[in-house]
Amino acid sequence: MKTINWKNAITAGIIGTLLFDIVGLLITGKWWDIAGILGAKTGLGLAYGVAGHYSNGVLLAVLFAGIAPSLWGPKWLRPILFVVVETIALVWFFMLPLLGAGVAGLKMSSMMPIITLVRHLAYAIPLIFLIQYEFKKVA
Repeated sequence: MKTINWKNAITAGIIGTLLFDIVGLLITGKWWDIAGILGAKTGLGLAYGVAGHYSNGVLLAVLFAGIAPSLWGPKWLRPILFVVVETIALVWFFMLPLLGAGVAGLKMSSMMPIITLVRHLAYAIPLIFLIQYEFKKVA
C-alpha cells in the first residue's frame, strides 16, 4: 500500500484553491468572495476566511489523494469525478442552503450551479497532475 505524498497533496490543494479563486474573479469580478463569506459568517474576519478557505482546499486534496486509487476511471478523470460529486453533495446540497442561497444556490442566481461547478473543475487541474498513485485496472 502506498502512502499519501503530503507535499504534493498540500501543493495541489493550495494551487487548486488559487485556481478556484482566479476563475471566481474572472466570473464574478470579486477576489476572495468565499473567504469573505466565511470570515463574515463566523465573525472572525477576512484573515480567518482565507485560512479556512485554503485549509479546506488542502483538506479536499488530501482526501482525494487518499481515495484516488479506489475511484473509477482513468487518472485524468478521477479528480474531475471527485470534484463534481463534492460540488453536488457538499456545495449544492449543504453549503449553499446553509448560507440561505437555496439548493445549488438557485435563490441567488440560476447561474450559481454552473459557476460553482466551473470553479471546482479549475480546482481539479492540479489534482490531475500532482497527485500520483498506483491503481489496478478493473476489467
